[in-house]
Amino acid sequence: MPITTCVFDAYGTLFDVSAAARTLAAEPGRAALAAVWDRLATDWRTKQLEYSWLRAAMGEHRDFWGVTQDGLDWALERHGLDDDRELRHRLLALYFELEAFAEVPAMLARLAESGQTVAILSNGSPDMLTGAVTSAGIGGYLDAVLSVEDVGVFKPARAVYDMVGARFGCAPAEVLFVSSNGWDAAAGAAYGFDTAWVNRAGGPVDRLPALPRRILNDLTQIPEIANA
Repeated sequence: MPITTCVFDAYGTLFDVSAAARTLAAEPGRAALAAVWDRLATDWRTKQLEYSWLRAAMGEHRDFWGVTQDGLDWALERHGLDDDRELRHRLLALYFELEAFAEVPAMLARLAESGQTVAILSNGSPDMLTGAVTSAGIGGYLDAVLSVEDVGVFKPARAVYDMVGARFGCAPAEVLFVSSNGWDAAAGAAYGFDTAWVNRAGGPVDRLPALPRRILNDLTQIPEIANA
């Protein structure tokens, strides 16, 4: 069945989640952050995801903005920076202005020009996603930005993937679902999507009930895959 709809995870897939800490660490007077920014960014992202899964399992939903703050607070305390409230404020503000990966705008433009329906499906809360999409200048290429807040549970719950068919009236096999999270790509494959895992870090494949159909280094090939 031909692909009609290309759906992307947002954070780590289209947007560089390390950009906030990296950008701030480069400012003058940020020696304490500069010494640990890469580890802090990794811990922040890890806890952000862990808290989304744990809250889903506990039935205690909090939107992704709240989970993002909780993850940052854990990471700041781990690295001895939790008393710097100005640093916390700046890092959170920069999360609304995350950089898109270099290949993203041209890739999305090619998809849109080819007639594909293009969307984001993200754990992110609507205001976070609006900020990132606007800052990256990619809104003109998107037909929809879908947030899990409409169903009140995080990925990989099937209710999240149901949102794609409900919005666009397409069958799962018509969807190319793209994520930088191996577990997300695996869940999409189990759901019935055609899938691509953007394995930027070169990690091993997750041991889950399904496997992503493709493993890529970046997003450059997505238009060719979608229109093959």
